[in-house]
Amino acid sequence: MIQQELRIYNSLTKEKEVFNPITPGAVGMYVCGPTVYSNVHLGNCRTFLSFDMVFRYLRHLGYKVRYVRNITDAGHLENDADSGEDRIAKKARIEQLEPMEIVQRYTVDFHQTMAKFNALPPSIEPTATGHIIEQQEIVQEILDKGYAYEKNGSVYFDVQKFNEDQEYGKLSGRKLEDMIANTRDLDGQSEKKNPQDFALWKKAEPQHIMRWPSPWSDGFPGWHLECTAMSTKYLGDKFDIHGGGMDLKFPHHEAEIAQAEACCGTSPVNYWMHANMLTLNGKKMAKSTGNNILPEELFSGNNNILSKAFAPTVAKFFMYQAHYRSILDFSNDALVASEKGYFRLMEAYAMIDSLKPGNTSNTDIAAWRQSCYDAMNDDFNSPILIAHLFDAAKIIHAVSEGNQTLTAADIATLKQSMHDFIFDVLGLEAVGKTAEDTDKLDKTVSLLIELRNQARANKDFATSDAIRDQLAEAGIQLKDSKDGTTYSLK
Repeated sequence: MIQQELRIYNSLTKEKEVFNPITPGAVGMYVCGPTVYSNVHLGNCRTFLSFDMVFRYLRHLGYKVRYVRNITDAGHLENDADSGEDRIAKKARIEQLEPMEIVQRYTVDFHQTMAKFNALPPSIEPTATGHIIEQQEIVQEILDKGYAYEKNGSVYFDVQKFNEDQEYGKLSGRKLEDMIANTRDLDGQSEKKNPQDFALWKKAEPQHIMRWPSPWSDGFPGWHLECTAMSTKYLGDKFDIHGGGMDLKFPHHEAEIAQAEACCGTSPVNYWMHANMLTLNGKKMAKSTGNNILPEELFSGNNNILSKAFAPTVAKFFMYQAHYRSILDFSNDALVASEKGYFRLMEAYAMIDSLKPGNTSNTDIAAWRQSCYDAMNDDFNSPILIAHLFDAAKIIHAVSEGNQTLTAADIATLKQSMHDFIFDVLGLEAVGKTAEDTDKLDKTVSLLIELRNQARANKDFATSDAIRDQLAEAGIQLKDSKDGTTYSLK
């Protein structure tokens, strides 16, 4: 296919740019994956689902995509200033388990959660511990180029030296001079020349469990290093797209750029993409405050925040109703409204096969189809795409009720296009309401239809019309025919 002009917002240039892959017809994409020391939280899920949509749409356009998403299973310290315990080792100490038991437990949780969201697995999912040699080679290369220094068995990236030749801070828009001015002097205890320097290799303290031999010490790689090592190994020194959460822009992605430019002499990525954060009831999600909900708690309803359980595909649909670069607030009311919209859309799609074709079409289905592509081509604008899908639902209802006509060819195009965007691009799944919910709705609406019929028989048209109109406001459309009254969800 690949006939669409796709534009991507590039975090590096702060502009939407026409996407031109390095190799025609192929895309290399790297996304920072989870640090597997706890259950994956919804904010992480939103990031990974955003890039699942990107992956799916690129494949839908016909690109051959190599999607690399790493697993951080070592080297991620509690503090971005290269201090504190390794997060995985700390969890292992608290739970009295081997670190790799922690890694295995939460990697499995991550995969199971992504599967429930119907996210496609990446092409390659490398681990930090599986690429220690590659990371050591990059450390040595940066040392040889003069952009790093060794101190007491640890190796640090020399940010000021690098900034003499390149620009450190160009992704996040920070100036090194300002960072230096706003930083307190080192207290004499640090091995770093400057506070802005970051670890490429850390010497392990005696109590540190996760350690590997190296030319400098028994130690472990700095957190930023693994992504440079794995992205360049599987995608080359320069590749198309690098994605991750907005919180990774600085220092993680800034450090990645510096490492790659110092080592390979070239800017590693053409298009930097960042997904925004998720809030809960207007506040930042945080385990420490209790303003937090795990995916499994969302799916099961076993929580004190939401009124009911929500299917993974409904939660995914809710997330896509906001642009991936926008902050999205999770709340009970918003999820309930999104669930209603999801079922309306799925019901409309299910009605397509029962539509009776006409000789002409009142709607330009080809133009509608292109409007869906236009939305996705505008930096993967899923909320606009979903708005167009709801436009299609209105068309389907209008044809079903005899107020519009579509030719057989247009009905086929409509069905194929809705299938492509709902299931292939957004990756939603068709889940029905529970039998109990459906039964309750049927009984309630049937009672209201009976009351309306009695009002009509008594020529009480005000009551009859009020019942019809209030049901319509609630999203329930009544349809009268010679065989009686039926209803559908709008």
